[in-house]
Amino acid sequence: MGKATGFLEYKRQENIDRAPLERLSDYGEFHYPLRAQERRQQGARCMNCGVPMCQSAIRLKGMVTGCPLHNLIPEWNDQIYAGHERHALSRLLKTSNFPEFTGRVCPALCEKACINGMDGEPVTVHDNELYIIETAFARGWMEPRLPSLRSGKKVAVVGSGPSGLAAADQLNHRGHSVTVFEREDRIGGLLMYGIPNMKLDKSVIERRRKLMEAEGVVFRTGVNIGNKEAETLRQEFDAVILACGAKQPRGLTAVISQTGANEETAQESGQQDKAIDEGKDEGRTLKPQSIDHVQGVYYAVDFLTGCTKALLSGTPDLRAKDKHVVIVGGGDTGNDCIGTVLRQGCKNVTAIEMMPSPPAVRADSNPWPEWPKVLKTDYGHTEAIARFGADPRLFSTTVKELILKDSALHQIRTVQVTFREGKLSEVEGTEKVLSCNLLLIAAGFTGCQPYTAEAFGVDLSPRGTVVSEEGPDHYRTSVPGVFTAGDMHRGQSLVVWNIVEGRGCAREVDEYLMGYTML
Repeated sequence: MGKATGFLEYKRQENIDRAPLERLSDYGEFHYPLRAQERRQQGARCMNCGVPMCQSAIRLKGMVTGCPLHNLIPEWNDQIYAGHERHALSRLLKTSNFPEFTGRVCPALCEKACINGMDGEPVTVHDNELYIIETAFARGWMEPRLPSLRSGKKVAVVGSGPSGLAAADQLNHRGHSVTVFEREDRIGGLLMYGIPNMKLDKSVIERRRKLMEAEGVVFRTGVNIGNKEAETLRQEFDAVILACGAKQPRGLTAVISQTGANEETAQESGQQDKAIDEGKDEGRTLKPQSIDHVQGVYYAVDFLTGCTKALLSGTPDLRAKDKHVVIVGGGDTGNDCIGTVLRQGCKNVTAIEMMPSPPAVRADSNPWPEWPKVLKTDYGHTEAIARFGADPRLFSTTVKELILKDSALHQIRTVQVTFREGKLSEVEGTEKVLSCNLLLIAAGFTGCQPYTAEAFGVDLSPRGTVVSEEGPDHYRTSVPGVFTAGDMHRGQSLVVWNIVEGRGCAREVDEYLMGYTML
């Protein structure tokens, strides 16, 4: 323990944010780091508890609190306080492959379990972690670490998101020859194209790629793995890891109608409705394969992908400019969409959430160290409040109807909902019509896009995830030599859980290849 009275002497101080209206003018990261002395004071606030819940990752009432990677948090907080940043780095890298990612985008399960948060403010674990790794890069400590001996074994990793990268990193350092295949033009998976630049600058991913390449990992982008490619990988590699993510979007059920349309347009709309959903009378589910038939409607990750690609190409995406934007879904992706459309110059933005608003403070039935089920106002919400003067969120609400005009989205009809006896019911008399010519669906995912899994012949669960032979905490599939990890295995999840999955999968692959493992 660094300073025994540190938690009494120093108040919690997070990294400083640029003013919301100022940062809306660009896509740059908007957090300013503290000075080194201020960061040491934040490290001094760590109490080094007898049982450090921050690193325990315990499950309470179905939710995990504490770091899933079991980061040695009190140890490196102590080293920060002492000014021993290089020692802090050595402790951090023992359990975490990519602190520069989690230090930016993780919701900090560790902080929710910090004992200082029981009746005060938790330690700034998230910011402390980022300080350690960014200090290491700035001082040249993150040098390539090449394995002293190669095993002669070859591993293919399909997918370069955080789970695929973590597995590749572990197996490469073990001495295996690893090739990572990515269907996009850049590595990173949702780190690259699902998280906006202002939250995770893409140079951070490129920096890590260069380091991994210098250590011997081979990246092949623009490679989409289907039947032919799957057979080739199984012939040329000793093991294959499927880490393709869970990118099958959840659809939206809504009636589609026309307003102000002439006869010809109405006829075209009827053809579109048929293409969208085989003619259900009670509503039409906007499915991934038919989303293009409704002009002005996008799945959130597809929209964010286009925005990042445009930014990296130097041609800004302005699809939301002067538009009435509605976002369906209240998670991190929905918040990222809010921040993105604000930067594109939308006329207004509304975020619709089916669930009721959480309380502002912990309920008595939700005590520490449980995950706090409280209202979270994230960066996108803060920016919308600064821009338009009000929180953009509508809780207990869903979309009932899409109203088209000349075959393009014009308005939506919403209705408030409530849960009665476990069933969702509409609240009579609460329908409203909102102007909307850009609708983003951020309602989550229903598993992996199945074609790669099918190409390898692995089993899929009813949730659309790849089944591991020995249970959910293992990674070997029913096909010999084929393993799975990440969202493709566990379903839609956090970056930190994907790194956990990649590390666990690498251990089982190593044991499969060598008969034992030191990972």
